[in-house]
Amino acid sequence: MQKKDCYYLGKITKKHGFKGNLILHLDTDEPESYIDMESVFIEKDGILVPFFFEFIGPHTSGKLLAKFEDIGPEEAERLVNKSLYLPLAELPALEGTEFYFHEIIGFTIIDDVKGEVGIVKSVNDNGVQAILVIDANGKEVLIPIINEWIHEVNRQEKFIKLETPEGLIDLYLD
Repeated sequence: MQKKDCYYLGKITKKHGFKGNLILHLDTDEPESYIDMESVFIEKDGILVPFFFEFIGPHTSGKLLAKFEDIGPEEAERLVNKSLYLPLAELPALEGTEFYFHEIIGFTIIDDVKGEVGIVKSVNDNGVQAILVIDANGKEVLIPIINEWIHEVNRQEKFIKLETPEGLIDLYLD
């Protein structure tokens, strides 16, 4: 399995106890929806390696408690701070105006007032608010992802229609 065929799920944050149990912090609003996983991929030396769960269950603060098969306490310690991945094919399909950030790269952004703005280059989700980074004929336009602004996500024709506040796009294009 290659990293380009997977999505980042989260990371192992620390050991729990002395039997090789680990705390997983998943990058999702619903970590409990992953308690039926059989395995994950962990990046080791630049290669994604499958690890199978002996058990996995809810822990505190939206984290999961897990133990991998055939992994003792010493090996578990070496897995702390490692990233977890799952194949893109395992992502549940989203409908309506919901989308995964990776799936909208290359989509055209169409504003109700300004018309076609440009193409989504990336999504910056490093801050408090996720932001669309759009290439508008060589100029960079940044639009916060706010659910109320999104009117349509068309996956077949690869565009997103939205309504931004008056003047927001003009800040970048004028």
